Amino acid sequence: MSLLHQIQESLVQEGSNLGSVLLKLRLLAARLGSNVLEEWVKHESEGYPPGSVLPDYRIVGVTYTGNFSGPFGSGLRNAPIPPYLISKFVDDSWNSFSVRESIVAVGELVKSSADGDSLGIQASDLILMLQGKVYEGYACNSISGNISAVSLSEILQVVRNRVLELTIELDKSIPAAAHITFGTQGMDKDNASKAQQITQQIIYGNVGNAISGGSESTINVNIQSNNKESVVNYLKESGIPDADASEFAQIVASEKPFSREEPFGNGAKNWIASNIRKAVDGTWNVGVAVATKVFTEAALKYYDLK
Repeated sequence: MSLLHQIQESLVQEGSNLGSVLLKLRLLAARLGSNVLEEWVKHESEGYPPGSVLPDYRIVGVTYTGNFSGPFGSGLRNAPIPPYLISKFVDDSWNSFSVRESIVAVGELVKSSADGDSLGIQASDLILMLQGKVYEGYACNSISGNISAVSLSEILQVVRNRVLELTIELDKSIPAAAHITFGTQGMDKDNASKAQQITQQIIYGNVGNAISGGSESTINVNIQSNNKESVVNYLKESGIPDADASEFAQIVASEKPFSREEPFGNGAKNWIASNIRKAVDGTWNVGVAVATKVFTEAALKYYDLK
């Protein structure tokens, strides 16, 4: 049986191990010549390192509750803290959490929460920042942050669905992919290019799902914060044509990023999603993985997040 069909068979089996599926997919990616797919599989298998851009499905919501004491011995226990107040008095980034663990670790977290319906995160820093701003006349004594176990389960399901969708499309669009076995050599150039495009469309169709370059990619960034011209120069030096570099810089300068983990606003994310194909077809003098890292580094430096 071919690698591709082995992967599909494993995916539809109840209780199948995603870790093993990703190992086979990584080998398939190498045979296909898709470095973009290899990057994604590597991060899902080993975890996303600090500074790498996380796919949207790995940014999960956080809810907060607190214990408060009031006059004459009164108090509130496990009282909800509205996300609006977190956003208003602290930072909206606290309302979400970046899940960087490997897919196997995420599965273990889901299992560990089987007896409950949430997982706690460290939130003690919020006590001082929200003191006197949540319930009038009540002092904040402690705050707990919680992530729904359902959110973690959804990460597993999204990865499973994307792998299945990818293999189905490869099967239809590249017949030779269905004949790749453990001993098969790599694809020819045309099929490798087609595999890159399919991967981009299904896995990285939204820039939030794009993976920055691996540890072997070294990018020197010479950008001054809030300096649009330095962004343009950096992108041009990195292989992005002048017109596209200027357009991207203008968008970045006109909006704010979501967070350090998501250093783009909606405009920049949509622009990259619409233009990243230029890295695939050769319009840009840079590959998809490196191009994504270039834009990410540019945004981080411009917004003074790094």
